[in-house]
Amino acid sequence: MRSQKIHFLRINWLRILLILLIVALIIIYLAFDLNQYLSLAYLKQTREDLQLFYIQNTFLALGSYFLIYILTTTLSLPGAAVLSLAGAAIFGFWPALVIVSFASTIGATLAFLFARYLLRAWMQKKFFNRLARIKQGIEDEGAFYLFTMRLIPVFPFWMINLVMALTPLKALTFFWVSQVGMLPGTAVYVNAGTQLGNIDSVKDIFSFRILFSFALLGLFPLIVKKGMQFYRYKTGRPQQPS
Repeated sequence: MRSQKIHFLRINWLRILLILLIVALIIIYLAFDLNQYLSLAYLKQTREDLQLFYIQNTFLALGSYFLIYILTTTLSLPGAAVLSLAGAAIFGFWPALVIVSFASTIGATLAFLFARYLLRAWMQKKFFNRLARIKQGIEDEGAFYLFTMRLIPVFPFWMINLVMALTPLKALTFFWVSQVGMLPGTAVYVNAGTQLGNIDSVKDIFSFRILFSFALLGLFPLIVKKGMQFYRYKTGRPQQPS
């Protein structure tokens, strides 16, 4: 009995320390206005310097970007979309695609685990209405429901991470389904980022490649939504609520 009590206290203290760490990181982010570095304006202003740093310190640049992206998505901070564009503008399509794909999935999974083990009671009250719908979706379709949500984000990225933590879905399943489901959208964002790096004047904005990339960025959710609706109709799966 005594050993069980000590174990319980240790777990509670660990939870408290992790929560304090997360809160401290968010406070630092807000206090030092770090959001200013996650803007398109800052990216355009410093792109050449960042590219030079990448050439001179390739592994340090890639590693730092990878960790920053994980931290941003884990804490559900704004700026992940700009980070995706920035990675493509600095590193190129393929390096950025690989890094963003894995970093976003790792960050999402860490947020999922933190919510599951640290914020369960609060989360159940906060997302009670949405939780019932999602739990039913998981019971009916399993991992395919998460896959659909990743392709067509019915809820924001951060909310999917948190609410899924309250379902019976296993962490490993959450990881690989998110990895596969987010990959097409990640590719679209990264492609747009490569074109963003080519905009040096107003006339460049109207080039075919850039217009096509940003049109694809806007049309992608609609294309996927229609495609998934057609697939669900053909396979007899229930339509996901919009």
